[in-house]
Amino acid sequence: VQLQACGGGLVQAGGSLRVSCAASGLIFNNYAMGWFRQAPGKEREFVARISWSADRTYYADSVKDRFVISRDNAKNTVYLQMNSLKPEDTAVYYCAASRWISSGSGRYDYWGQGTLVTVSS
Repeated sequence: VQLQACGGGLVQAGGSLRVSCAASGLIFNNYAMGWFRQAPGKEREFVARISWSADRTYYADSVKDRFVISRDNAKNTVYLQMNSLKPEDTAVYYCAASRWISSGSGRYDYWGQGTLVTVSS
């Protein structure tokens, strides 16, 4: 199983960025997908999750109303659209796959390698 995240980069505060995660080696629409992030010196934290059929989404309070998670099962890809970015959003963003709908990192079976998002002030 591989989860390949991409799309990170440098963006100014208030800007937008979309990160993607392409999955292979698994039956993608059997898995809920999540995004997590880890800022320098901090623990990994939950950002957003989406159900197998994309009918349910859930967000951390810190990103609610700014970030949107979506998925395209035909492309085996999950996306995270990040708007109104803040410097505190700076982190490595990881995608992950789970057989369960959960915000807990321990419930995720597979992880991508991460993509760095840097928001300048």
